[in-house]
Amino acid sequence: MMFDCIGDIHGCYEECITLLEKLGYKWKDDLPVHPEGRLPVFLGDLTDRGPASVKVMELVSKLFQKNLAKYVPGNHCDKLYRYLIGRNVKINNGLETTVAELKALSHKECRQISHGFKKLYESSPLYLQLDSGQLVVAHAGIKEAFIGITNKKVKSFVLYGDVTGETDDTGFPIRRDWAKHYKGDAWIVYGHTPVKAPRQVGNTINIDTGCVFGGALTAWRYPEKELISVPSLQPLIEEKFRPIGE
Repeated sequence: MMFDCIGDIHGCYEECITLLEKLGYKWKDDLPVHPEGRLPVFLGDLTDRGPASVKVMELVSKLFQKNLAKYVPGNHCDKLYRYLIGRNVKINNGLETTVAELKALSHKECRQISHGFKKLYESSPLYLQLDSGQLVVAHAGIKEAFIGITNKKVKSFVLYGDVTGETDDTGFPIRRDWAKHYKGDAWIVYGHTPVKAPRQVGNTINIDTGCVFGGALTAWRYPEKELISVPSLQPLIEEKFRPIGE
């Protein structure tokens, strides 16, 4: 199989469509489908902060339902899911934008889109092992020792990264640079931490190029190991691009 791993979209629907078309996807029955059978693999954080989270939810849910895409959840996806099933979550850090979009819909539309997203979330693994394990896709990455394991510790890692539990002077979580210590043969593709340009360390690559913060939306093609990006339509927020800790 051939895959196009796509970084954190965060409600940037127009950039997502532009990227898929640049990757060669053609519209068929109102969905982008690749003529060569390639599949988009969405790295999570589909929603929040950007201008069109509902459209992204709808697009990815429909592609997934028709087996035309793969997906792993991000931390924003996990929080949105908990909100949709009635859990008590703080509506902040971008979730407020998605909630506002959902509340602006008719009751029927809101129910349909929420149901599609819940089904997407519930049907997807915490991380993907593709091509007989040669390609691993996890929202915030994964340690080599965790590959093949699913538990609370692994869930926390793939959703939030290798956090220390501490924050910097601006309140930003401090994360260890797990990729620097990865020595495995399988490729690990991830996002979560915005970087100005895709960051490859060994057989790991971070493709969250901060589209919602004015960077770019990036795809990494497999098995070609080729990067394709489109520029963001959002205003640049320079301080959101931070160095990765040790």
